[in-house]
Amino acid sequence: MKNNNSFIKGRIKGIYYALKGFYLLLKQEASIKVQAVIAILVTIAGFYFHISTTEWMFQTLAIGLVMGTEGINTAIEEIADFIHPEQHPKIGLIKDLSAGAVFLTALTAIVIACIIYIPKIF
Repeated sequence: MKNNNSFIKGRIKGIYYALKGFYLLLKQEASIKVQAVIAILVTIAGFYFHISTTEWMFQTLAIGLVMGTEGINTAIEEIADFIHPEQHPKIGLIKDLSAGAVFLTALTAIVIACIIYIPKIF
């Protein structure tokens, strides 16, 4: 039984650290704040336009992917700055690649939003 108890305590600690990380991300990162506002706005739009269950799934997935990718991007930038605080071409490349991943997911989310909302608006 002790082993099972340790497993549960470990999961609870993991949830605590994940929530702490999410809080820090929202508190410190301007880009995630903008994305959170956009997520709230499209969620309100979803209720307003009565989007379908499938559309909700795609919209929720897009929001999660953009915000999750932004979190990973932030972590990569923090690690890069910690390892090499001075400007360095390789660190710049790493940061650019990471930002490019965020851009790609954000662009995908915009396409999904257009597919969902343009027919409802026009």
